[in-house]
Amino acid sequence: LYLEGSDQHRGWFQSSLLESCGTRGRAPYKAILTHGFTMDAKGMKMSKSLGNTINPLDLMRDYGADIIRLWALSVDFTEDHRIGKEILSGVADQYRKLRNTFRYLLGGLDGFSEEERVPVGEMPELERYVLHLLADMDAKLRQAVNDFDFNTYVRLIGDFANNDLSAFFFDIRKDCLYCDAPTSSKRRAYRTVLDTLFHALVRYMAPVLVFTAEEVWGTRYPDEGSVHFSDWPEVDAGWMDDTLSVRWSSFRELRGAVTEAIEPMRREKIIGSSLEAEVAVPGVHAGIDLPELFITGSVVSADTLSVRKTANHKCGRCWRHLPEVTDDGALCGRCDEVVNG
Repeated sequence: LYLEGSDQHRGWFQSSLLESCGTRGRAPYKAILTHGFTMDAKGMKMSKSLGNTINPLDLMRDYGADIIRLWALSVDFTEDHRIGKEILSGVADQYRKLRNTFRYLLGGLDGFSEEERVPVGEMPELERYVLHLLADMDAKLRQAVNDFDFNTYVRLIGDFANNDLSAFFFDIRKDCLYCDAPTSSKRRAYRTVLDTLFHALVRYMAPVLVFTAEEVWGTRYPDEGSVHFSDWPEVDAGWMDDTLSVRWSSFRELRGAVTEAIEPMRREKIIGSSLEAEVAVPGVHAGIDLPELFITGSVVSADTLSVRKTANHKCGRCWRHLPEVTDDGALCGRCDEVVNG
């Protein structure tokens, strides 16, 4: 049941309904869903006399229907909320980030087939950690749907796409995607997880970004009907791994510290890219490719964190600065094997 009106009116209605249900011996109600007014950008009630009304058709012409839907699900509808050009510009930015996530997934999955799929148990830690994050989010999304908490629903997906995928997982593994051989087990595992993420995210967002989800689905599967006939994605709760989560949370903190240490050198033009940096970090981190994690030239263990410019030459294909590269533009061992067999 949706009810418009002031907090006083909503409170009166709920109290009256509760009293009625209790005194007349009817079955207890399950839920009452109320919502507030949509105000203008200044928080004023819209009215023709004030001239501050907004025509949804005008908004859809300027921003598109999906951005209006994203805005509607991003606000706390149980309270009065605002709409205006600046607010919608922020929502449009959120939309672009989500759309770019789908663009990356479509590009990264070009040519993917079932023969390339890798079992979860054979994947590197990073891929299994991302599947843990997906399973954790899946449980929270189910709860948000049950609670009619659509604000949390879209926020969880947006944070996952921006923070866990674009700024972390995709950023780290792009070197593997672009430069490793197609038969590389790590690249195959990465593409397997990309496929899992694609099927989950496009279904999660289908009720929100109706047209965009259909466009994304049709781009990859032009002959398989509409995404809106698909069920909730199959996400295995067994992917949850709290031990792995703690371990990789510490790696993410260390990565943030390294990035923060490199940034002043980039601002001062000492280095042009983080790949030109040699990093020393405290502790021993066995089994983890730290240069790939930090996107740097090399990493060594030391008592304190420090950064300096590398003296190594730059591979002409992957752009990593490695001791084995004899001159700038020559190929490192990995790239030479991929290119020349």
